Amino acid sequence: QVQLVESGGGLVQPGGSLRLSCAASETIFSFILMGWYRQAPGKERDLVATITRTGNTNYGDSVKGRFTISRDGTKNTVFLHMNSLSAEDTAVYYCHANIPTRTYWGQGTQVTVSS
Repeated sequence: QVQLVESGGGLVQPGGSLRLSCAASETIFSFILMGWYRQAPGKERDLVATITRTGNTNYGDSVKGRFTISRDGTKNTVFLHMNSLSAEDTAVYYCHANIPTRTYWGQGTQVTVSS
């Protein structure tokens, strides 16, 4: 059973930065796609960023230019670097990983942007 464990969430002031981590229980190159979604209270889960096995990245429109997804294959970890955070970024951030027949999800990490 694949496990994804997120970390790095917390409280940050507007304009600040955070780095989220998603540690996988197996090599991240076994997945076709990995990335991050987020869900704010009362809203649907939205795409934040994804990275393919070959390294291609994709971002949600609301985070382009502010967030960067990266990975470290030696640590089986995917990162989300978040800059210029605003209150609209407040949400639970979920890591996901895809194989052809299934999508795995982490338990989520809360990010709160507030002064």
